[in-house]
Amino acid sequence: MSSQSVAYFEHHEGDYVAADESDINQYSWVKIWCVFLVQLILSIPNLVKDFIQQHIWAPKKSIAGSVALVSGGANGLGKALCFALAREGCKIAVVDIDLKGAGKTVENIRLTGGEAEAFRADVADTRSVQQLRKAVEAALGPVDILVNNAGLLSFVQMCQGTDEEIQRIINVNLASHFWMNRQFMPGMLQRKKGHIVGISSVFGLIPNYRTIAYGATKFGISGMMASLGDEIYFGGNGDNVFTTCVYPCLVASRKDFMKMVNKIGILVKSVSPEHAADLVVDGVLRNKSEIILDSCFMRFLIQIHGLCSTRMRRIFTKSVCVNTDV
Repeated sequence: MSSQSVAYFEHHEGDYVAADESDINQYSWVKIWCVFLVQLILSIPNLVKDFIQQHIWAPKKSIAGSVALVSGGANGLGKALCFALAREGCKIAVVDIDLKGAGKTVENIRLTGGEAEAFRADVADTRSVQQLRKAVEAALGPVDILVNNAGLLSFVQMCQGTDEEIQRIINVNLASHFWMNRQFMPGMLQRKKGHIVGISSVFGLIPNYRTIAYGATKFGISGMMASLGDEIYFGGNGDNVFTTCVYPCLVASRKDFMKMVNKIGILVKSVSPEHAADLVVDGVLRNKSEIILDSCFMRFLIQIHGLCSTRMRRIFTKSVCVNTDV
């Protein structure tokens, strides 16, 4: 997008001009439907291909020799993703605010013959992310695969937690994706090679009253990744730079997190970080735009969620969260 097409609609005190009837855009439903049907008919072969690749089978690409950056790589799913990508022959940039933990991940990758470096960064801070890009490129080279995994787990309702804690959740879970993508995506577009992975959550598809701040950020990631994919596609790089949004359900990572899950009585099957990471990397190799890490039954319920009434959704919540009083 050129600088001339960037628009910020700011309001200055006393300087607001309201639109009138002459400003209302003219449209025709007939024209819209005609254009839509023509585009639909012309796209049938590609639509069939997309359906097969997304839901049935897709060939795998090779990412050997690529530089993969994983934020939140010291523990949990991030750590497992580092190992899974290393097994595919990637050079791994393990990024975390916990440098000691990131260093342990690097040591274990090197023991298996992989190449990895640890980097400390606060992904919620723009200056820290800028310095991170320079450090990674100097040590390993330009990033080809960016995995925005860093996030804060929280069971927090609207009026729980301090203002600072809520702001931190928003900054780490959502704003960081913007700062990371703005630093690393331009290089991918320039080289016409890259893959951006955003780790959202099933709570980014289905709301949950216990996780308002967390869920809001994950919904934000979902919308951002879909829009980002379109930006890349309509910018002419859809065949070179890919995006994948991942929706984990219940990954057995932190021990205290799993204790809380058991206390609430969530009746959803958990998966290990290693198994989840394997599924994510397999989806990346097949250029899948979305990956829902859950059972077929749960994936079906998630897909039809948009057709359900609010009452039906609440019945579903009560079914999988037995103890709603906790």
